[in-house]
Amino acid sequence: MPKKKLLLIDGNSVAFRAFFALHQSLDRFKNANGLHTNALYAFHTMFTKVMEKEQPTHVLVAFDAGKTTFRTEMYADYKGGRAKTPSEFKEQLPYLRELLDAFGVTHYELPNYEADDIIGTLAHRVDKSLFDVVILTGDRDLTQLAEEQVTVDITVKGVSEIEPYTPASIAEKYQGLKPKQIIDMKGLAGDASDNIPGVTKIGEKTAIKLLNQFGSVEGIYEHLDELKPSKMKENLIHDKEQALLSKTLATINIDAPVTITIDQLAYKGKNTDQLVAFYQEMNFQSFLSKLTLTDTEKNLTDISYDYVTELKPEMFGDMGELYVEMLEENYHLSDIVGFAWSNGKRIYVTDDLSLLENEVFQDWLFNKEKKKTVFDAKRTTVALHRYIGNPKGIQFDILLAAYLLDTNDSSNDIALVARQYGLSDIETDEAVYGKGVKKGLPDDNERFYNHLARKIYTLHQLESKLTDELVEKGQWTLFKEMELPLSFILAEMEMTGIHVDAQRLIAMKGELASKLHAIEEKIYAEAGEQFNLNSPKQLGVILFEKMGLPVIKKTKTGYSTAVDVLEQLKEQAPIVEDILTYRQIAKIQSTYVEGLLRMIQSDGKVHTRYVQTLTQTGRLSSVDPNLQNIPIRLEEGRKIRQAFVPRANDWVIYSSDYSQIELRVLAHISGDEHLQEAFREGQDIHTSTAMRVFGIQHADEVTPNMRRQAKAVNFGIVYGISDYGLSQNLGITRKQAQQYIDTYFDRYPGVKAYMKNVVEQAKKDGYVETLYHRRRYLPDLYAKNFNIRSFAERTAINSPIQGSAADILKIAMIEMDKQLKENHFAATMLLQVHDELVFEVPEKELKQLDQLVKEVMEHAVTLAIPLVTDSNWGKTWYDAK
Repeated sequence: MPKKKLLLIDGNSVAFRAFFALHQSLDRFKNANGLHTNALYAFHTMFTKVMEKEQPTHVLVAFDAGKTTFRTEMYADYKGGRAKTPSEFKEQLPYLRELLDAFGVTHYELPNYEADDIIGTLAHRVDKSLFDVVILTGDRDLTQLAEEQVTVDITVKGVSEIEPYTPASIAEKYQGLKPKQIIDMKGLAGDASDNIPGVTKIGEKTAIKLLNQFGSVEGIYEHLDELKPSKMKENLIHDKEQALLSKTLATINIDAPVTITIDQLAYKGKNTDQLVAFYQEMNFQSFLSKLTLTDTEKNLTDISYDYVTELKPEMFGDMGELYVEMLEENYHLSDIVGFAWSNGKRIYVTDDLSLLENEVFQDWLFNKEKKKTVFDAKRTTVALHRYIGNPKGIQFDILLAAYLLDTNDSSNDIALVARQYGLSDIETDEAVYGKGVKKGLPDDNERFYNHLARKIYTLHQLESKLTDELVEKGQWTLFKEMELPLSFILAEMEMTGIHVDAQRLIAMKGELASKLHAIEEKIYAEAGEQFNLNSPKQLGVILFEKMGLPVIKKTKTGYSTAVDVLEQLKEQAPIVEDILTYRQIAKIQSTYVEGLLRMIQSDGKVHTRYVQTLTQTGRLSSVDPNLQNIPIRLEEGRKIRQAFVPRANDWVIYSSDYSQIELRVLAHISGDEHLQEAFREGQDIHTSTAMRVFGIQHADEVTPNMRRQAKAVNFGIVYGISDYGLSQNLGITRKQAQQYIDTYFDRYPGVKAYMKNVVEQAKKDGYVETLYHRRRYLPDLYAKNFNIRSFAERTAINSPIQGSAADILKIAMIEMDKQLKENHFAATMLLQVHDELVFEVPEKELKQLDQLVKEVMEHAVTLAIPLVTDSNWGKTWYDAK
């Protein structure tokens, strides 16, 4: 019969180690309520590793019951002098017990005794013929408990490195001492961490020597006459009582009145539902995503489904769920591997893709009266379009709804969304399909079918929960009239794609290669030697050792040559400016020119994906390729847009963007009369601001530099800029920057009031909202750390502005799509790039489109001040700017 294993954990000691293991990241580890979670996170990591390694049959985590114990009664200064326990640690301890409950692990404390005594008693009490014992602690005091069947594991580095102590290793480390003699060693040498005094001037080495000679503290005093006269002997004589007391204090009580039995410590496994709820409360998304089948299988509800290869009309209803499975993120290219649906009564699953062509399926899919709930309407639409056409009747999108309800916790995995709502009847995709190069369908077909069925089941469970919450939070209109309709418009834009002239990119690649070579040669001439320009280490040697430039920042491997460092040095040596230019052009070459060439599909177009559920403000993101990030500061970057062309020679690219929309939104939200007046009168807002900030009477007296500074202040204010940030942007002192900000607020009191009020309200509510009720939760507003709290306050100021601007553009896109279709335009909306919309249009429609775009975009919403657009067109996207 195999031996059982008892794992005993010193809860306070290990938790304290865990706290300091992630102490540098203290303010990053907090949940939505502002509770610090670093100790919980690190303890969890350590605990799961130990459980995996030891595979115990019985487990206990012991805690100290309080500061007062039988030891403090003997010696009031026991553990005296210790620094006050950080409140950030203490606030986590109650939740540590919750975590252990979720893990199904017993925890115990005993009044008047320490965790050490509980552990010592149980280690002594257990039948060693039936059990091996492992003790986990950060406190070396417990090494005295080591025996042949008892190993004491000490956490050495944080909580990741463990040093095991056995009688043999103790003898090796302490020159032949037995575990029990560790107590005597502390009696003589004392222990500063516990404030155990020991004998004056006797350290560990001397104590070990004496114990090897006499065996114990008592043995030393029995043979004291054998010691030669010395200061040490005098100290032993003088401190006899202190030595005996110290030994008693250091002795772990192995017969404490522990009421819990070994049988009660049997480990029966974790409670997944409790664990999921705990992870959700603590915002431990990575742990949520790692819950595997073995974690969840015993709690998974049995779900019945039918695997089908033939279709019948009764399999489809008026309402149901639909899910189309693909294994890769880029749904423009990934194959469908299976699909599932429900009719409200039964769930149906298949991997027979020929059923997509079936008339019965298509009658349901293309019927807009048959209401369907999906996860990611855009993904579903694009995928099915590639095979058979656009689905109709999608009336609810779980992914979009969950994103709107909390942008901090949005996930592209149904299982993780489900767990945020207390549902755990589904595994993550990673658990089923794997990840990276190993990603693929499971060998067991039943597991794949079951996973698809669970997705349908979960969509059904989530819809009512999310609907109720959207209504409760006043976000139903935002979901139903903005985000969901927009997802179908974005799907059409993605599927349409935009033509890219590959030959132009190839020519540009050659031009940039020549330019890079010329800059490279210039840099080598300036350096006086050739070196690897892409090696930060070699570049650091050239700049800081050979050329003697001042060192701004060092890294673990040498000198920092990051952009921010080089920006500070570019005035001191021409080589630095050339290196910065080289890097910019090299990035344009690799990321955009070569990157775009790889992304051109067989139709001669690129089909970007708009990520609708990523940003905290509601702005869209673009990936595969990212068309929102094409650099336009350098002419080389701007020229990339020359490769974007319309579908035919008699068509043009048309672009229209909102003029200073965020500042206009600020004018509206703040109600500042001066800001609003400037926009109503059509003044150049930066010139107007310069006149107010610098006290100038006439616009023609504003110099270009004044306007530049005013522009920096305007946009800085929108982002809640600090005096430091503005000083860096303008190259002025912090004092001057603060003066600009103070003057701005003096001249625009409505803006100052808005900023104060929005932060105060956010601290009450825990979130901010756009004009259209898009929410952003800001738990860091309650942070104790000033810098983190200040950043959250700046975010509270900016999010309603940036988010409202994003919402306005979305509203304009929805109306624009409607007008193009109703008026039977051939023109097509192709791209959205922040505040800009890009179309392709036949030249004969250009005038009508120009009028329509201006009308729609400038009247998409009604603000206290007018919205204004700037429009251009040409044979390429470059010409349209």
